[in-house]
Amino acid sequence: MTDEPVKTLKPGALLAAMRQKNPLVQNITNFVAMNISANVMLAAGASPAMVHCPEEAGEFATIAAALTVNIGTISPDFFDGMKMAATAANAAGKPWVLDPVAHFATAYRRAAVAELLALKPTVIRGNASEIISLAGEHAMGQGVDSGDSVASAEAAARALAIRQGCVVAVTGERDFVTDGDRAVHVLGGSKMMPRVTALGCSLTCIVGAYVATVPDEPFEATVGALALFAAAGDLAGRDAFGPGSFAVRFLDFLADVTPDAVDAVARVVPA
Repeated sequence: MTDEPVKTLKPGALLAAMRQKNPLVQNITNFVAMNISANVMLAAGASPAMVHCPEEAGEFATIAAALTVNIGTISPDFFDGMKMAATAANAAGKPWVLDPVAHFATAYRRAAVAELLALKPTVIRGNASEIISLAGEHAMGQGVDSGDSVASAEAAARALAIRQGCVVAVTGERDFVTDGDRAVHVLGGSKMMPRVTALGCSLTCIVGAYVATVPDEPFEATVGALALFAAAGDLAGRDAFGPGSFAVRFLDFLADVTPDAVDAVARVVPA
């Protein structure tokens, strides 16, 4: 493993393309994350729509450029909307992203995520414990918090990516992205990021915006989304006094960070 940058990936160019496209992304996310995620997407340059009810979720998925699904506060009504939206997105050839929040915690969550995996997400983004458990291995997670390191989840992420035929992103202290063949680390961010609620959920929505921008390149799109968060988090954390000031500064830097700054601050290195 080396920390020399991967020269073929251009996260800054992907940010410019995403902002120019301003993609409409349908986000079926949890109650805690809805407002934060919408603000994050608007700041970054995407167009969020929090459409989740089964009466319209499937229809809206054919309109949106991409779909994200987050099971954080799942309920039967939400779950029906998720399945309808994912099915419709697949039928319309639209990419979709799965965030399997604490899927190992209860039998209901385990069954729900199994059904969603069968609908073949384009990208799966989770913390290390979620990805390890999703790959069928024993994880140390507690609720929504990871008890495992990103490094310990890398083999599981590769196996999961191959089994599902998708991109898998493990986010944490040193992000890891793989499609089962290629793999990189994304370095950057701030130690304050885990102390602000729903930033991980918001990152899933940003991944949706990037895969909407370059739907034929989900690996590059996912790396680009993580690089944006890494750069904005790094810059916001430099002068923040604590989680509150960091949260405000993070939104500001998401809006103001330039493509060149993303390439300079966030590092994408081989894994």
